[in-house]
This record gives sequence, C-alpha cells and structure tokens, in this order.
Amino acid sequence: MRRLIIWAGLLAVSAAPNIAQYTPSSKYTQDPRLARLRQFLEHVGSPIKHLAPDFLDAADCHGLDWRLLPSISVIETGAGREAERNNIFGWDSGRKTFATIREAIYLVASRIGHSKLYRDKELDEILATYNPRPDYAGRVKSVMRQVDSSEPLRARCPVTVLLNPSYALQRTVRLEPAR
Repeated sequence: MRRLIIWAGLLAVSAAPNIAQYTPSSKYTQDPRLARLRQFLEHVGSPIKHLAPDFLDAADCHGLDWRLLPSISVIETGAGREAERNNIFGWDSGRKTFATIREAIYLVASRIGHSKLYRDKELDEILATYNPRPDYAGRVKSVMRQVDSSEPLRARCPVTVLLNPSYALQRTVRLEPAR
C-alpha cells in the first residue's frame, strides 16, 4: 500500500503543468480586459505588465474577478516594484518564496479561488481574511475601480460558468433551471 501511495504521488507531480513554460498570451489577444489591464499596469509603472495575460488566465481558471489579483499586487508591492522572492502579493506576510512571479499568480489565484479560508465569501470577507487591517479592503477595491470601473466589484465571476478555461472567450454556458 505504501508503494502505491508513493507511486501515485509521483504520478501526480509529473502530471502537474509547468507554469514556467505556459503563456496564455494568444488566448487573450481579442479580450478588451487585456488592453485595459496592460494600460493600468503601465500607468502604475509596474515591471510585471508583460504578465497581464497570466493575471487574466489565473482569474478565469479559478473563477475570480479579473481585477482582484493585480489590485492586491498594487497594494502589497507596488505592482511588483517592491517584491522580494517573486512574492508580488505579500503572501504569507511576505515570507513565501516563489520560483517565478507567474507561479505566484497562479498559486494565489488557486488559493483565493478554492481554499476553505476564502471559499463562499464575498469580496469584503475575502479581503478581510487576506489582510485584516481595517482599511485594506477599501484600498484594494479602490484600485480595482481604477483598473476598470465599468463592472461592479465582486469576488467571483458572474453566474456564467466556464466549461473549459482555455476557451474562456469562445465557450460559455448559462445556467438554466432544471426542468
């Protein structure tokens, strides 16, 4: 039994995608969010503006508002200008080391999207869990509005469900009541 568990663990590790080699750029070329996010990151002088497609992809894959992660990075590290150890989100009180900034984007998106700490929470509750300082949620939401104020602020994507995140722009299914 022990060999089976070890073998299964090795198989799971080898099947994990290599985030360092993955680039979602072509998937978002026609997405208006990409232009808006690049413009915003350029405006704030971010050294990570080239990762705008990754912010969108991570948000779409984990069902998050596309403005949330870039906004947290602005508050925590000046959109990467003051990041240490590729930790643009101040994750784990800034102690966490990531192999790449891209890894940080996808890991933090995954945790906020699916962890027990954040699941089933509204935006203010997620931000209070992320950083309990009284003004933190307001600061992040202010940046989210600067990124794009045309949509209401939210923690999660709208009720539209993405069947396959790699086709986020082409394939969406609307939930309908069962008959």
